[in-house]
Amino acid sequence: MSNPLLELQAAGQSVWYDNIERGMIVSGQLQRLIAEDGLRGMTSNPAIFEKAIAGSLAYAGALRQHASADRSALEVYEAIAIQDIQWAADVLLPVYEETEGRDGYISLEVSPHLAHDTEATVEEALRLASDVGRRNLMIKVPGTSAGVPAIERLIGEGLNINVTLLFSVDGYVDVAEAYISGLETLQACGGNLADSASVASFFVSRIDAVVDGRIEAMLQAGAERASDRMALRSLLGKVAIANAKLAYMRYEELISGPRWQSLASQGARSQRLLWASTSVKNPAYRDVLYVEELIGPDTVNTLPEATLNSFRDHGEVCSSLQENSQEALDVMAALEETGISIDEITAQLQTDAVRLFVEPFDKLLASIESQSTATQPKRA
Repeated sequence: MSNPLLELQAAGQSVWYDNIERGMIVSGQLQRLIAEDGLRGMTSNPAIFEKAIAGSLAYAGALRQHASADRSALEVYEAIAIQDIQWAADVLLPVYEETEGRDGYISLEVSPHLAHDTEATVEEALRLASDVGRRNLMIKVPGTSAGVPAIERLIGEGLNINVTLLFSVDGYVDVAEAYISGLETLQACGGNLADSASVASFFVSRIDAVVDGRIEAMLQAGAERASDRMALRSLLGKVAIANAKLAYMRYEELISGPRWQSLASQGARSQRLLWASTSVKNPAYRDVLYVEELIGPDTVNTLPEATLNSFRDHGEVCSSLQENSQEALDVMAALEETGISIDEITAQLQTDAVRLFVEPFDKLLASIESQSTATQPKRA
């Protein structure tokens, strides 16, 4: 039987896994995903680590060990996370070598509390990269207004960066230009451009979750004309894909420009768009919608477990990303005519996303603190 996940690779798209948990590494599951499904990388975030560490017995021994060393909850978290990242990086290293550094990466995110602090982000990213000590590590940095200059500086330092929490096309362009500027700095300092890699994680399904809600509210409020109601309904489930396609169009423009071509001639790798948040939020939609509609060359799709399994089972592969470009432009123009502001929505989504990573991060630290206290021997 054919495997649609392998067919994605043939279409020029790399499949990464939006998940990490110690059990999948030590059991051989990660190795099987690489061998059987063509998995090419992994991503993590505070919410994923919170679910893994707080919800798995695989960490009980490590928690007891660190508790006896009288470490803070943050120190315990970092020790555990770094070990998981190192182990996953070692399993993925053959992919990194086989693809000559194009794939085979595992991502570790800086603290979400630093999303609005450029200097602290740079400092923590450099420290984490040093502590992990793996060449196929990507440090995850949010594409906030404070994150963008940090990204430029870190690329200039030669770090591999996964830029996360991108929702708007303009925000993506800012990040892409920061990547180019960072590479120019690296080149001026004598660095090897071929050793630097980056992806721009562009979030998808959350756009539709908000836009569809706005449209449903407008329909319930009662559009007077049937044509207006029809126009509104035609946008349901369409805006997120159109928004992503516009970002890809900008990617194609950027890599065809002379500034990028000059870097590419010196071995620089393009900063691929990585489709994130690709699980559907609306159960009425096809469960692999945001995979099937965004298949194209020089892209990555990071899939959570359920979406990866669903696409393996019944996904259909075609070169969808570069098709119907005019339709994507028309969708965004029609959205503007409704009075719904994509700029306002994407700005709010980024703000909310930072908070949604802070909350599980703090919850995780509290859980570690609680478990550490419980495992400490009682004094007589």
